[in-house]
Amino acid sequence: MPYIPHTDDDVNTLLETIGAANIEALFDEIPAALRVKAGSLEPIAAGMSEMEITRLLSERAALDKRGVCFIGAGAYEHHIPAAVWEVASRGEFLTAYTPYQAEASQGTLQLLYEYQTMMANLMGMEVSNASLYDGASALAEAVLMAVRSQRHNASRHVLCAGTLHPYYRETVQSIVNAQGIQLIEIPFCKKAGTITSDCLKSIGCDEFAAILIPQPNFFGAIEDVDFLTRFAHAKGALVIALVNPIAMALLKEPGQWGDTGADIACGSGQPLGIPLASGGPYYGFLCCKQALVRQLPGRLIGRTTDKDGKTGYALTLQAREQHIRRSKATSNICTNQGLAVTASAIHMSILGFDGLRNVALASHEHNQLLIKTLTAIPGVKRVFETPTFHEVVLHFDKPIKTALNALSQAGVQGGFPLGNTHAEYENCLLICTTEMQTAGDIQHYADVISSL
Repeated sequence: MPYIPHTDDDVNTLLETIGAANIEALFDEIPAALRVKAGSLEPIAAGMSEMEITRLLSERAALDKRGVCFIGAGAYEHHIPAAVWEVASRGEFLTAYTPYQAEASQGTLQLLYEYQTMMANLMGMEVSNASLYDGASALAEAVLMAVRSQRHNASRHVLCAGTLHPYYRETVQSIVNAQGIQLIEIPFCKKAGTITSDCLKSIGCDEFAAILIPQPNFFGAIEDVDFLTRFAHAKGALVIALVNPIAMALLKEPGQWGDTGADIACGSGQPLGIPLASGGPYYGFLCCKQALVRQLPGRLIGRTTDKDGKTGYALTLQAREQHIRRSKATSNICTNQGLAVTASAIHMSILGFDGLRNVALASHEHNQLLIKTLTAIPGVKRVFETPTFHEVVLHFDKPIKTALNALSQAGVQGGFPLGNTHAEYENCLLICTTEMQTAGDIQHYADVISSL
């Protein structure tokens, strides 16, 4: 019998209620080019054994050609030691529920506490929560948190660097609009690909509650975070750092920005042991200064001692609507990406700080090699002059679609077409390297482009 328990009558009632002609109409937003063509795959015969269907599906899975990935733009392919998910997939982690009962959840609570400690250290901050849904919603929570925390600044304006990931900006806008918070975008320098002092002169807003600073930014460039942090603090505003956690093993961490450090740090934890996996699940991290801890959304794990003096762990500062009056809750996000955080804690423990730094160094070095190799090809040039971490924007004199198709045929996922988000950079690619790409992979990329 089928695992889906709906009868034909159930399905017809559903379709009639929502006004859909058939089940197929529920998926009409999927482009035709991405759909399996009728008859292109052999239908699965009725009554196949488990062994037969396993083999059939394995053969079909083998039809997918992964290729070498040079796409970044917010999700990054890093090497994940085999031990990470071997441990994370153990039953006590894989099937564990929210650790509401501390006496029965000491292992889970200790792991989350260790994660918080490592993440706070990596960010140079005093406090970390035990994760949020993803990087974009973590940034939105950081904005809400910053505005709530401003007792001496009633402004509902938040400055947003024009170099912020456009999808993150859309998410933040969707969430904070209903709170009466206005995002004011700071235009970026077209030559540098970053926010410069001249860019701040045109914002037309003297009072604002916070500023959002990406590091590295969407274009892969390194922002002058010290300058921007001092600018914001001089205006009485808080600083929200949106950072790549791998980059923080190499670049100055948010807690050291400017004279007193950023106030809040957030981002996606995906680079820390979480596979790309067709887009998720990922998770978001959120750290802050101790002074802001009571505005920190999500859950925090605290370490204490029991009556016998033994170390124990417990949920603390649970400012969520399950625990307190809804009007007092700082966040209504209930999905704690606990399993992903478990993997990240194991990943960071295995690599250690030196290991994370080596990953960051290798990613940067490979990016420098890619820039040198590709810009030696006539018709390929850098768009921005600012130093990068592990992503760079390159302009091609050949149509991007042509280049990407040729690369795909050669087993290379060539990059993110920047024209998808910035119309003025129609013939540009945002290209990423991590420790995963070899010099041979980069040369293969160059050979394909040279042959066009």
